[in-house]
Amino acid sequence: MTKDEIVKVLVEQVMAMGFRIRLITLDAGFYTVDMLNFISQFKYIIAVPAGDVKVFEEFDGDYTTNSKRHRRDEQVKFRLLVYSNEKVRRKSLVYFARATNLDLPKREVLDLYSKVRGPIETSYRNIKAFLPFTSSTKFVFRTLIFVLALVLYSLYTVFKGEVGREEFRLLLILLFPDLFNPENFTFNVIKALIYTIDLFLRR
Repeated sequence: MTKDEIVKVLVEQVMAMGFRIRLITLDAGFYTVDMLNFISQFKYIIAVPAGDVKVFEEFDGDYTTNSKRHRRDEQVKFRLLVYSNEKVRRKSLVYFARATNLDLPKREVLDLYSKVRGPIETSYRNIKAFLPFTSSTKFVFRTLIFVLALVLYSLYTVFKGEVGREEFRLLLILLFPDLFNPENFTFNVIKALIYTIDLFLRR
């Protein structure tokens, strides 16, 4: 699936559950003309690679895309916000850009993007902290490992405010008796992997 197809499917799923979408935020990987055309029907903030718009100064104004893959009448006009952040080590300014259709002060738009995207990025980092290192390129194996990480992270999120570290460890032992028995746990993970591969092969 292309990136705009992925977002369209997710939006359809959200709306099918009866929710009303008040704001869409996306990172720079989704900055395309097709994506901008689609999300323009919603209130949105999307990160923009500053190198793509070639604006390396504080900026708040109208901008029109210049994609070579689209005709002139297919380009998208939007409000572009560019801001700088100083890198302490290099002592140089780095510029970041955001595209939006919100009619709010620049600072409010940037703060809103950070408020929405910040927790998402943090949760990804926390989930990855639970992931065992693997260089495997097998999709099924990586899916299994990621699901395991999601389970552990979800348990940690639910219980971290209720129980201490030792109590959480005991909870894991009760839920996964072989977790702290490396030989049995490894054997069971491999067995689960074999069953999972077999299931995927049957589909």
